[in-house]
Amino acid sequence: MTAAQFPSRRTPAPHANGARQRPDLDALTGLRSGKPSFYPEYRVSAERLRRVILALDRISSALVRTMVGSVALVRAVAAAAADHLSADWVVVALVAGELPDAVPRHVVLGPDGVEWANLALVPDTVRRHVGEVHDGGPIVDPHTHQDDDEAHRHLHVPIRLNGRTVGGFVVWTPPEREIDDTDHSVLRILAGQTASALQNCALLDRAERLHVRTARQAEDLRIRNDELMRTQQALGAARQREVLDNERHRIARELHDSVTQYALSAGMHIELCRSEVEGWEGKGAVVGHLDTAKDLTQRAVEQLRSAIYALNDDDHGDKDLPSMLRQLSTVHMPDELRVEVKIGGTPVPLAPEHEQSLFRVAGEALFNTAMHAEASRAVVRLAYQPDRVRLTVSDDGGASPEEIRRTLRAAGLRGPSGEHRGLANMNTRAQEMGGTLRFRRSRIGGLQVQVDVPLATRRSESE
Repeated sequence: MTAAQFPSRRTPAPHANGARQRPDLDALTGLRSGKPSFYPEYRVSAERLRRVILALDRISSALVRTMVGSVALVRAVAAAAADHLSADWVVVALVAGELPDAVPRHVVLGPDGVEWANLALVPDTVRRHVGEVHDGGPIVDPHTHQDDDEAHRHLHVPIRLNGRTVGGFVVWTPPEREIDDTDHSVLRILAGQTASALQNCALLDRAERLHVRTARQAEDLRIRNDELMRTQQALGAARQREVLDNERHRIARELHDSVTQYALSAGMHIELCRSEVEGWEGKGAVVGHLDTAKDLTQRAVEQLRSAIYALNDDDHGDKDLPSMLRQLSTVHMPDELRVEVKIGGTPVPLAPEHEQSLFRVAGEALFNTAMHAEASRAVVRLAYQPDRVRLTVSDDGGASPEEIRRTLRAAGLRGPSGEHRGLANMNTRAQEMGGTLRFRRSRIGGLQVQVDVPLATRRSESE
């Protein structure tokens, strides 16, 4: 049988020390012939295969530790090498500066697989090998020669990545356990896969840190955006408040400089007419009418002054709605009208524009009561309910709910004229808040104005 018929028996390339080296697969399997005469070699090969399968199983079990980090990975591959070789000592170390994200930089396993964290307690030879791997230099043991028996029980395999050495395995086996070509191949496979796995660990760890940093930055941006939105809302509210205040002050000046002066002039002319009819016969009826006109002009002036005071009052913008209603009832009403304010439920903050609108509705309803209802008592009730806020203004005057409803419908049909604008304004404010305006008979005998505002509308707009 010629050598050409058995290509697997070709002379392998020599090692650097003179030994022949076969490819890893050939060294692992050892299969070179199918002749029955090679049965003894098959038995050796079968044992070799069993060891290889166990070794590869240990390697795969070690390398799946990539997801749990380089610490677990380095310890797992050291344990796999020690288990496969039944080693007394195993060193897995990384070159300084290579794979900087991988930790630990070395793992030393002693007899029975015990890890030695303190290098001062390990044998000098082991400690020196760790230092030489860290330094990236060649490992030369002056106490070991290639022709000694110890040469078959000591192995160094470099860990290479992209053509450069990033670390190394160093193994010492007991006297009864020699290192053969199969062990060389297994350790080379383990070293190569360890390099790739450590690089994957570094990439995964870097990706996780990047993800954490990105998530932190996203959360910071969200917080800053929320702060910016709140600031913009506050600036918008301040700007709106400034515009409203300027408009209120302008209206107050117009009322003071024009309407109030006209009302005072009308009162003076009425008083002049009253003095001129003193000598007339049948003056009683005329004087009575003039007294009524004088009284009405005085009331109009009082209401105008109250309105001017309210328009110039800048403090109510910083108060809550119950406080504004209490101030309205004590400051801006005539003496003959007794006003009570009652608050029900637990007060909750409303949108500022809604509180202002409800305050204006209450003021308009009380003004109508004072001017037209001939009432002696009015009750303002603000009720905070789970799903809405209800404002009611009730009086004991003579106004009819049906008549008020007809007046409001007629004001809507006539368009924006000067008549009954108070009722139309109340209805518009209620609709702008998403609420309703109703008129009904009050329990104290007169008219009740009722406004319901849903809280859901308030929440959604404030968000």
